Amino acid sequence: MTDLGKLLLVLGGVIFLVGAVLLLAGSFNLPLDRLPGDIVYRGKSSVFYFPIATCILISVVLSLLFWLFGRGHR
Repeated sequence: MTDLGKLLLVLGGVIFLVGAVLLLAGSFNLPLDRLPGDIVYRGKSSVFYFPIATCILISVVLSLLFWLFGRGHR
C-alpha cells in the first residue's frame, strides 16, 4: 500500500510542476498554442484547429524526458 501512496505523491508532484510551467509560459507570452505548422481551417461559421506541430514538439520533449529518466534507473 505504501508503493501506491508514493506513486500518487509523485504523480501529483508532476501534475503540479506541469501546471506551474504552463502558468509561467502564459505569463511570459510564449506562443505554445499557435506554432507554425499547425493546421487551421476557418469556414464561414466554424473553425477547425489541429495542432500538429505542437503535438510533435510535445512528443519530442516527452520522449527525451522519458529517455533521460529511463537511463537514470539502470
